Amino acid sequence: MAELHELSAVELRDCLRQGEVSALDVMRHFLARIGQLNPLLGAFVTVTADQALAESRAVDVRRARASADQLPLLHGMPLAFKDLADVAGVVTTHGSAALDHKPAPADAPLVAALRETGAVTLGKTQVPEFGLTAYSENRIAPPSRNPHAPSRSSGGSSGGSAAAVAAGMLPFAPGSDGGGSIRIPAAACGLVGLKPGRGVVPAGESQGDPARLVVPGPLARNAADAALLMDAMVPGGSYLQDLGREPRPLRIGLTLDSPWSGTFPFTPEQEALDALETGRNLLEHAGHSVHEAAIRYDNRYPEAFTTAWTAGVGTARISPQREPLLAPLTRTFRRRAQQRSAAKLAESLAFLRQFQQDTVAQYGQWDLMLMPALAQTPRPVGWFTGTGHGDGLWPATQWPGDADGDYRKQCEFAPWSSMVNVCGLPAITVPVHWTAGAAGSGLPMGIQLVGPSNSERLLLQVAHQLGF
Repeated sequence: MAELHELSAVELRDCLRQGEVSALDVMRHFLARIGQLNPLLGAFVTVTADQALAESRAVDVRRARASADQLPLLHGMPLAFKDLADVAGVVTTHGSAALDHKPAPADAPLVAALRETGAVTLGKTQVPEFGLTAYSENRIAPPSRNPHAPSRSSGGSSGGSAAAVAAGMLPFAPGSDGGGSIRIPAAACGLVGLKPGRGVVPAGESQGDPARLVVPGPLARNAADAALLMDAMVPGGSYLQDLGREPRPLRIGLTLDSPWSGTFPFTPEQEALDALETGRNLLEHAGHSVHEAAIRYDNRYPEAFTTAWTAGVGTARISPQREPLLAPLTRTFRRRAQQRSAAKLAESLAFLRQFQQDTVAQYGQWDLMLMPALAQTPRPVGWFTGTGHGDGLWPATQWPGDADGDYRKQCEFAPWSSMVNVCGLPAITVPVHWTAGAAGSGLPMGIQLVGPSNSERLLLQVAHQLGF
């Protein structure tokens, strides 16, 4: 028999519901898996083992008193949350050494909603400071590493969650995405990552997000597992039930155009182009037609997006004496956000609303848009910040201070992510390609499919149709 961590999330859920395995045994297995792998991978910042075991015992008591059809959707399933979301009684660090780390008084809305579906939380996963970056490294805990190559980053900001799922420390995990924070780590770690459209997940509102960029979504090893987690996030969603429906033949527009190209010219690595070609072939073999699409983006986008994206860190409650503990990128963008006028922010938000209308209209000529998930292979740990060791981070006082260089690298690494958040559209990343290497040493590369509003089911169906 397969070990518990080798089962898909759907298979594990079914085993739990049928009483073939207890929630306590499942939790013990995954906690042991975390104990074995986390010292190398740094996926978890906090492991709440005692709480998880106690909750699992209570779940098993409820199971003994109920039939399978009376159990909640995620009965006994282990989950963990990004260390940006409050879990009652557990410290939320937000990835920052500049904050007081106190236990949260209550669950965040998404945490509470997923608890209601029967899930058991076993910890908090690594994030960048305030979720700002495409890598999950900070000054409070070891960096999150890629299970396929531990010298490489697992991406961000849901990097710890992605590493945990890819390494079998979790069956699946909720992430959040404000500029690529589900899709980037999913692509880096070889997972399916779904960013739902704006407003689809009821418990999805985020503080300090004036452009409404951030949405929760699933990180999973396949489309069926992602659909199951979507069913838990969206009551009555029936994503898993609808997964087997064959999508009609679709007209898909393929593009390499990016709104970042004017400010940060970049050239996609050959591995990104190989993944795109693989994805195109899979889609055409499935009966869809793929054609080149030219998309025009307003060159004012980078400044407007950056203004909106960093507005929240400008208003974060951080005492002046603790600001030196912020990472250089956070400190730089906080200072700039505080120096901007309210009128400048309003102007940027108005521009982004117009950008959304213009871009959605162009995308609307196609059923789906196709592009690479990332422009480069997963980057080495420390590559964005300039620490560059791969085996750890420099002490806080020695972090290089090139915030603009760091940000440019991120935009060149993931140039097809943030505009999807601005447009409020759903998108999915699918790991269609692996780089060449010695046995087991290849790196995952993926494609991104962007759909119109309310096409989450279609995106999951297409991913499933492609074999993922």
